[in-house]
Amino acid sequence: MGFSGTTLAQSAAQAASSKTASPPVVLVVGDSLSAEYGLKRGTGWVTLLEQRLGKEKVRAQIVNASISGDTTSGGRSRLPALLKQHQPAVVVIELGGNDALRGLPLGMTRDNLGHMARISREAGARVLLLGMEMPPNYGAKYGQEFREVFSGVAHTEKAALVPFFLKGVGDLKDPTQLFQADRIHPNEAAQPIMRDNVWPALRKLLPR
Repeated sequence: MGFSGTTLAQSAAQAASSKTASPPVVLVVGDSLSAEYGLKRGTGWVTLLEQRLGKEKVRAQIVNASISGDTTSGGRSRLPALLKQHQPAVVVIELGGNDALRGLPLGMTRDNLGHMARISREAGARVLLLGMEMPPNYGAKYGQEFREVFSGVAHTEKAALVPFFLKGVGDLKDPTQLFQADRIHPNEAAQPIMRDNVWPALRKLLPR
């Protein structure tokens, strides 16, 4: 069966359009852990992740909308405008740690994360939630409840989950070796580990 000239022209135009279309956006909404707090610019895990995309020849663009000190409430208020502006294919949510450090109710953290995941999905994006854990001095019960906030939201909102974003960094026998002097923020040596914790889960959400 032959094709008309019009059909061939349309096909060529569509092919050209697909080649020149903007790459899918990965939107990272996080706090100081993703905003290169205390680090030399360009050494944080988000930048390293962008470099990995290039190395693996994955066609995607990273937009880092992280703000040091941000909470889930702050992320929730910022997210609608970010979704509208960037129209991401994937939203990575790295928030919640500051909620716990400030003693905010876990129910509020859960609600905020759930809302962010939900509106991201409704905007057509896949969601990756980066789970956090609290130090042992917060108590086993609180630590378990905090951990379950992330797993619960991921299950309810059908989001992908990295159970512990700081695995291999914050769970060492001597965690101070991979933290800055404040013992809160990971140092430059920790950033590749953090990137590697995120990469496998993120790769599954990106077009091949």
